[in-house]
Amino acid sequence: MTGPRKIFVKTFGCQMNVYDSERMTELLGADGFAETATMEEADVILLNTCHIREKAAEKVYSDLGRIRLVKDARRSAGKETIVTVAGCVAQAEGAEMLRRAPVVDLVVGPQSYHRLGDLVARARSEGRRIVETGFPEEDKFAALPRRAPVKAVTAFLTVQEGCDKFCTFCVVPYTRGAEFSRPVADVEGEARRLADHGVREVTLLGQNVNAYHGLGPDGRSWSLAQLIARLAAIGGIERIRYTTSHPRDMGEDLIAAHGDQPKLMPYLHLPFQAGADRILAAMNRKHTASDYLRLVARIRAARPDIALSTDIIVGFPGETEADFAATLEVVEHVGFAQAYSFKYSPRPGTPGATMADQVPDGVQVDRLHRLQELLDCQQAAFNSACVGEVIPVLFEREGRHRGQLVGRSPYLQPVHATADSALLGRVVEVAIAGAGPNSLSGVLSLGG
Repeated sequence: MTGPRKIFVKTFGCQMNVYDSERMTELLGADGFAETATMEEADVILLNTCHIREKAAEKVYSDLGRIRLVKDARRSAGKETIVTVAGCVAQAEGAEMLRRAPVVDLVVGPQSYHRLGDLVARARSEGRRIVETGFPEEDKFAALPRRAPVKAVTAFLTVQEGCDKFCTFCVVPYTRGAEFSRPVADVEGEARRLADHGVREVTLLGQNVNAYHGLGPDGRSWSLAQLIARLAAIGGIERIRYTTSHPRDMGEDLIAAHGDQPKLMPYLHLPFQAGADRILAAMNRKHTASDYLRLVARIRAARPDIALSTDIIVGFPGETEADFAATLEVVEHVGFAQAYSFKYSPRPGTPGATMADQVPDGVQVDRLHRLQELLDCQQAAFNSACVGEVIPVLFEREGRHRGQLVGRSPYLQPVHATADSALLGRVVEVAIAGAGPNSLSGVLSLGG
């Protein structure tokens, strides 16, 4: 008896791609496909790609070179393989991908993946290569089947997609399209089903999540703060997070929610990208460094213990040493618990790619090294300050060592502790005894 057809999925990039990969796997699961971790036994090989950083597309083409060998070997054994490229590289490259990579059978953009089952079937039955990178008018999320139960304590939940900001370094408006927010009822329904299957923490996702404006049950547009309050009322959901935010959309009700909603974790990822107003203007960020610092002050007034994370780009076209020094000043003033920093990389089709005064790579590398030294010191200081504190930890999985569990603090740090596996899925008080560069260790507190 022939077993189920198999799908192998490799995910690149952001948390939203992780969510999308789960949904695409579910879509093909409804058509009889079972997920496999072994590419060589897959009838469908799917790469879900990210186009944010330099050479992202080249990494995909490199993988496709290896996949060609797998496809050839399977063909020699009389087995058919449908090679699919999805996500933002697929959206950006389109038909060019078919020209450069003959191994690819199907190219599908982020706004069309709800059609994946039909597209795979067409690629097989028609024996032709397909590109589907349009922006359909129908609600993609409404067209998806009900989400399958997850086997995890935490889960991502996409609530918003796309971006209308058009920062000059960013491809998201071109690959993900205009801002779209899912209706409150749809998000709430998915969150309740997650809670029913044991999820205790949800992270609300969006390219610009705090611009959320989904249709509420009262027929009006609801803000992210209103959505969070609605989800906080769901039994079983103990923790709520959201990412990624834009400073321009950090409304007063959302700032207040960090002080008013106990289930909203004291952690906020809030990119500022650069510290010089001249560079921020060139990036089309539409905020200044002082705007950002005043916003941070208001957030900390609402939630004094909040941990802040950020994104920073060094070496944007025209950046001088004085401009870079202004970025360091913002970092020193704020004090980040965590940060993601990158050299500027031109993305084809974005205004930044054609700007004059591109900064030499050697200068970018030097500035990034100096920035990361400062950021590493700040993260180490934040982690060290937790030693001696008793922190509630949601245990998510077993650790590498026998009898060890790993969870997350409210501030998103991984925490390792010796604990019984019966505590998985529970929030437990942990006395923090040690701090490393990226994680904490501790012991269960008395009564924990």
